[in-house]
Amino acid sequence: MQLNPWALSSIVLVAVLTFYLGHRSSRFANTTHDFLVARRTVRSRRNAAAISGEYLSAASFLGVAGIVLKDGADALWYPIGFTAGYLALMLFVAAPLRRSGAYTLPDFVEARLGSIHLRRFSTAFVVFIGILYMVPQLQGAGLALTSIAPAPVWVGSVLVTIVVAFNVIAGGMRAITVVQAFQYWLKLFAIAAPTFVLCVVFLGGGTSASPTSLGTPAPPVFTADTKVDVQEDVTLQVSTLTPVRVREPGESADHEVVWPSESAHPVGEGTTLRFAAGTPVPVVSQAVVSNANWLHPNSESLADLLSTYSLIFATFLGTMGLPHVLVRFYTNPDGKAARRTTVHVLLLLGLFYLFPTLLGALSRMYVPELLVTGKTDAAVMRLPLAMLPGVGGQIVGAVTAAGAFAAFLSTSSGLLVSVAGVVSTDVLPGRVRDFRVATVIVALAPMLLAILLRPNDLSLSIGMTFALAASTFCPLLLLGVWWRRLSWQGAMAGMVVGGGMVLSALITNIVSGYTGDWAPWFTEQPALITVPSAFFATILVSLATPRGAPDDLNSVMLRLHAPDPLGFMRDRAVARFGQAEEKARTSKGRHRK
Repeated sequence: MQLNPWALSSIVLVAVLTFYLGHRSSRFANTTHDFLVARRTVRSRRNAAAISGEYLSAASFLGVAGIVLKDGADALWYPIGFTAGYLALMLFVAAPLRRSGAYTLPDFVEARLGSIHLRRFSTAFVVFIGILYMVPQLQGAGLALTSIAPAPVWVGSVLVTIVVAFNVIAGGMRAITVVQAFQYWLKLFAIAAPTFVLCVVFLGGGTSASPTSLGTPAPPVFTADTKVDVQEDVTLQVSTLTPVRVREPGESADHEVVWPSESAHPVGEGTTLRFAAGTPVPVVSQAVVSNANWLHPNSESLADLLSTYSLIFATFLGTMGLPHVLVRFYTNPDGKAARRTTVHVLLLLGLFYLFPTLLGALSRMYVPELLVTGKTDAAVMRLPLAMLPGVGGQIVGAVTAAGAFAAFLSTSSGLLVSVAGVVSTDVLPGRVRDFRVATVIVALAPMLLAILLRPNDLSLSIGMTFALAASTFCPLLLLGVWWRRLSWQGAMAGMVVGGGMVLSALITNIVSGYTGDWAPWFTEQPALITVPSAFFATILVSLATPRGAPDDLNSVMLRLHAPDPLGFMRDRAVARFGQAEEKARTSKGRHRK
């Protein structure tokens, strides 16, 4: 990979700005309340930008364009689901969650159901979901860095971990709120500006390549003689006669073969493939071969339809179960501000997702070689140079690289602070020093996993995380807020059933990926089965255990649903996990709409 000095400089600049903003904000963080919930004084617009900043992860900045490149119309459900999830969050959860006075998701569980055992059980799921979500962020950082510099994949993962861990250790939620709000606007500029530039270049015919129109039914073709180095085992499928020159590992010369139409061909790691200009592009298995199918939803079988509905379930309901999203609503001063924050988030996310969709469509024409290797998540990083060779493409690529690293940093920051807060208060005594120790421990685990595990499609990896959140915390939150008869035994049963089924599907899918891809569709998109199962188990067990409801149920439900001006909202005791005098200090912050 040739070094792009502009992109490398932009990444360094983003890292320095992130470090500076985090350090500047951390000077005002000195209490446990600062580290966990930023004193609950974050105004709605800033909180919305911070939520959008941490929510627009690697799956949004890189993965959406990559999966549009590969799957076409079917991929549009990802940005739709990612955004629509906040509608359900706004309608059913945001305001009651803030009125509960909790400071972490397990704390809300104990406040609503009065069970320390359920709190500890939910703590384990919070930690697991946070780490599972953080791994693809770090892998995406490695992918982005290798796209612009000849560096090992693990360097990007380590760089992001170090910067994020420093900010969280220094100032916790107080520090990263400003950082994430800034990074949302940086990411919006970094995805919007290149999209406008590349669309102008495309419409003006300013590129040297002559790509195949997406309106033609044929597969995309290589616009120039192309060399592809296969870095891991893949199975390529072709729909027409495809001549290719192949050099397998250990061979000194190429040999020419012709792949017959409508066939699949395994290609081993280390193989070099050379395609002449005008050759139809082979694609990895499970990707869409022809442009005609790419432009239309794939509904050829019942399994495809069920997989789509399962994806909708996961993204629409999984948002309200993500710990790093929910923890930001604890920083609002009241329930009304939490709901107003969510409305702003819907607007900010809807604006952002317009742009990666366009970049995915352009990538289908200008970087089709990514379909051969399966590294479609690199489309956003590779597209500028493919359409604008030279310094112009390098500068546009530098802007996208800056946005990509902002995505890794902001999402990783939110995940780290939410998981570290849970570990410090539920596993450790809960002082500021314990929060910092927890941050170091939690940061190391996903970094090691990101280095050891092979990268997968970022949107698909995070889709599984959404399925896990939708199958565990979504039933607990919805029923906990709106159903009086929920018991702690029912909530635990639902989490065991839903979470156990998702984890079983995840393990099966991983094993299948290494042994021939034999697993059925629901191991990749299990939410259509696991979410109803979790709801059913929760309701059934709750009806069978009526004594599992807390004694103060009436007062808890009144606090969750009473309008804010009535004054029933009470924050959970700070002295339980910090110094008693912090109660007075946390009341000094002011809130602006």
